[in-house]
Amino acid sequence: MNKKCMGCGSVMQDKDPLKEGYTINILDNTLCQRCFKIKYYGTYLKSNKETSSYDEIFNGIKDKKDLILYLCDIFTLDDSLKNLNEFKGKVLLIITKKDLLPKSVKEEKLINYIRNNYSLNIEDIVFVSSKKNYNLDLLMRKINKYKTSDKVYLVGNTNAGKSTLLNRIIKSYSSLEKEITESNMPETTLDLIEIKIDDNLTIIDTPGIVSDDNYLYDLDQKNVKKVSPKTEVKPRTFQLKKNSSLLIGDYARIDYLSDWDNSFTIYLSNEIDVSKINFNTNTRLRNLKKHSFDLSDKKDIVINGLLFCKIVKKAKVDIYVKKNVKVFERNNLI
Repeated sequence: MNKKCMGCGSVMQDKDPLKEGYTINILDNTLCQRCFKIKYYGTYLKSNKETSSYDEIFNGIKDKKDLILYLCDIFTLDDSLKNLNEFKGKVLLIITKKDLLPKSVKEEKLINYIRNNYSLNIEDIVFVSSKKNYNLDLLMRKINKYKTSDKVYLVGNTNAGKSTLLNRIIKSYSSLEKEITESNMPETTLDLIEIKIDDNLTIIDTPGIVSDDNYLYDLDQKNVKKVSPKTEVKPRTFQLKKNSSLLIGDYARIDYLSDWDNSFTIYLSNEIDVSKINFNTNTRLRNLKKHSFDLSDKKDIVINGLLFCKIVKKAKVDIYVKKNVKVFERNNLI
């Protein structure tokens, strides 16, 4: 049987440094060279693996009857949920990074929002924070309640926090000393990784589902770290008049076009500056792709993987963002 890298799941090999799983010493090493550099040096090397390989793995899981732990980052809620109903087995929806939202946002309200706004075939919803070990005991109880076999699959979009959550489970609920490679960069896990937690539970980590319409897609390591929130997000509210604009760092622009004053509250990484600028004299970022919206009241504008903006009243807005990034409206999350 081929030996797999403990960090990413790739089959270990010592022939080609440019391919996944490369290591100098297969017998002695538990990590491939790529995972070793990510773990100990913070150096990210993009995988050359074809995305079709991930699709093949995902399609192989969809028809299984085992319990699916479907992870969804609270900041990419809509994007993450689009694949959920493709599974034939039971699904436990796990919302990660709850600690990044303001503490005033209650779980009950978020659960009601999800159930009222999305048609989902799920058994239950659990909010967790791997960073703070929040609700892990509850999660384990739900897993044992809903699992249909000893095997449970861990699925979710890239950067949803699958490997981080699995490492917390390994540390808290097993006698194992190994760890999965963690990184805020996409495509860290490259193949299936089986972790036997105890005699009754094996969790199988899977490669993240790649979304090429997410802002993080194809970003370099420096910008991924800046765009991805790491601490509780501090909402920033701006009162805008007609022909006012907001500049979201070097990443996006929002132009407000309605005749009445309106309130815009931005939720995004605290490391990104947001500034009000003059609509007519400052044309920065208008060279990016434009998305136009005519919104009813109590709507969010979501720039997938970057931010969401709560708007109180009806609003006409133009959003400028790099091409291929999904921009859409939804009912107010908060």
